[in-house]
Amino acid sequence: MARQIDYYFSFQSPWAYIGHAPFRQLVEAHGLAVNYKPVLLTGLFSETGGLPLAKRHPARQRYRLIELQRWRDKRGLDFKLWPKHWPFDARLADGVVLAALAAGLDPEPYMQRAYSAVWQTERDLADPLVLTEIADAAGLPGEKLVAHAASDQIRAVYEQNRQDAIAVGVFGSPAYVLDGEVFWGQDRIELLGDALKSGRGPYRAPA
Repeated sequence: MARQIDYYFSFQSPWAYIGHAPFRQLVEAHGLAVNYKPVLLTGLFSETGGLPLAKRHPARQRYRLIELQRWRDKRGLDFKLWPKHWPFDARLADGVVLAALAAGLDPEPYMQRAYSAVWQTERDLADPLVLTEIADAAGLPGEKLVAHAASDQIRAVYEQNRQDAIAVGVFGSPAYVLDGEVFWGQDRIELLGDALKSGRGPYRAPA
């Protein structure tokens, strides 16, 4: 049986975008089964002591921009530091992933296009028409999925993901949870790979 990994993310997060391709490479290399768990970051931050970007100290905001440039080079990407439609309300875009899963569909082709749409081509992922176009291009039934993404059923799953994230100790995006051990940030992917290669048990914080 494939090992399970919980993947917490939001399209709002540039770090989730930066880490998505290497994460998928790791998933394929180790035959992992991914539980996609998009999560509302504002709700997660408010409960775990994090601050939205605009409320962080200017020194932290400046350093974030430097880090984005470093990792853009490191990962061989080309994206905007301040996309035209960012920040945006990611609930509908994230919800399309949940709607695809509910329909028994693979959300990965949509996710790859959605990440690029935000950070490279500066599309508005709060626009249902844009999301429909992206899902259609991924070979998915865009109109149906976008409609379902706005439903109470999907909102309930989205909220459950937030509660699950808090319960396991996740406080940001992306976070990869293997056997209860949280790897926060795309810069922890290499450490996740080490854990998978070694076969070690999960680390725990001392009581």
